[in-house]
Amino acid sequence: MSIDEIIDFIESLGEVLTLRPGPGDGSPEIAWGDTFFYYAPDRQVPATGQPFATIVTKDYPDDTGSDLNRPGVFRVNVNAGKEAFVRWTGHDPRDITDRGGDPSRLDTVLAHPVYGSAAWLAVVNPGRQTREPILELLRTAHDRARTRYQRRIGSH
Repeated sequence: MSIDEIIDFIESLGEVLTLRPGPGDGSPEIAWGDTFFYYAPDRQVPATGQPFATIVTKDYPDDTGSDLNRPGVFRVNVNAGKEAFVRWTGHDPRDITDRGGDPSRLDTVLAHPVYGSAAWLAVVNPGRQTREPILELLRTAHDRARTRYQRRIGSH
């Protein structure tokens, strides 16, 4: 899957605010080239400020295990929730010590190398093996974000 295919899919879920930081928009340079997805019917970053998914295209200082500085490599990160996290890793996110193997492995659903304890899952370069799982995880994360938003504004 390409980054554009993933972005198109996420945006098709509806009421998604997509942020793509870049030069001149006031965002930190480290975030340039990455993409952040929020459930935001009002087109405003939610007060909680937490995206439901991200696409990162490079290593961050505290997050180098996926080796994203390789040419053409990116990682999709999903706020999957405890249930999906346990289903994919076999562990409660708070209890995870082994992140599920090599975080640089391509086309494999793994605990996020930094935010696994917060029930985030990650896939480096989703491909044939992870196409359907990553789409399902993104749908679930979007649904979870919508539910949080509705609770926050008091509608059902």
